[in-house]
Amino acid sequence: MTASLDIGIYVPQMGFTFAEVLHRAHRCEELGIGSLWLYDHMYGPGVPEIDSLEAWTLATALLSRTERLRVGHMVLCNQFRHPAVLAKMATTLDQISGGRLELGIGSGSIEDEHHRLGLDWGSFAQRSERLRETLEILTLAFAEQRIDFTGTHYTVRDMPIKPGPVQAPRPPIVVGGSGEKYTLPLVARYADVWNVPTYALGEMEHKLAVLRGLCDDIGRDPATIVMSVEAVLAIAPDDGALVEVARIAEKRFGGEGFGLHDGGLIGTPGAIVDRLGQLCEMGFGQVVLFTHDRASDATLELLAGEVLPQL
Repeated sequence: MTASLDIGIYVPQMGFTFAEVLHRAHRCEELGIGSLWLYDHMYGPGVPEIDSLEAWTLATALLSRTERLRVGHMVLCNQFRHPAVLAKMATTLDQISGGRLELGIGSGSIEDEHHRLGLDWGSFAQRSERLRETLEILTLAFAEQRIDFTGTHYTVRDMPIKPGPVQAPRPPIVVGGSGEKYTLPLVARYADVWNVPTYALGEMEHKLAVLRGLCDDIGRDPATIVMSVEAVLAIAPDDGALVEVARIAEKRFGGEGFGLHDGGLIGTPGAIVDRLGQLCEMGFGQVVLFTHDRASDATLELLAGEVLPQL
């Protein structure tokens, strides 16, 4: 296969110690895997009793202890941080990391943690409007190093954001989601990267067509948006080992919303390379992978040794 595809590993930090996450970050960097992604929740969704490290602090620690690896969130919850504060945090972390921050952001997905925190949840339309204002503020902050904005939800008066980011023109803004009424219009107008979440894998071609149409409506070239997909990877060295790998993947990621079979990334390295080639042909430039075994050394080494060289 001849293609150019960025591969990232998604490591939701539920149940991991810092040392365990850092080990995975170091292995990804050593093996030539381009990026590592975290979630942004106050606790593991549905399991508040399990340890879960805070997302931004963890990303800062990982970026300060690596040299080439890019780190982002899939995705930050817009409701947790004031957008002007987030802009300052992002430019600072981009400075600390020498330009390796990926800024993934969404409108919020877990109602329960909002109630526990005393944060307003609101309708999806309301959360999307807050996200739109945040994207406006981030765009201003990165371009002008200053924010002067009056909206329905946020007002910021002549606020300097200095120093600006290292990355030019800005850290990539990643917006995940597939909603045609609210989310995809925000992607078309503001995002540098669009991530198709696991729950929408069965509708990728349709969603791509919708996004391209929305870009046409506002005069944006859709080729200026990196198309990214989030999917579960269940990779085995040979057919004999695939049975157990598939069983583990089904146990952990077989539930509704993970798109295990829609993603098509269950198999030996040859099959995985073929499927990634199909995604390239569809226009995707990035794939962010859950792995069936939560990014074990063996799986990362197999991916790096037998799949990445063919990308």
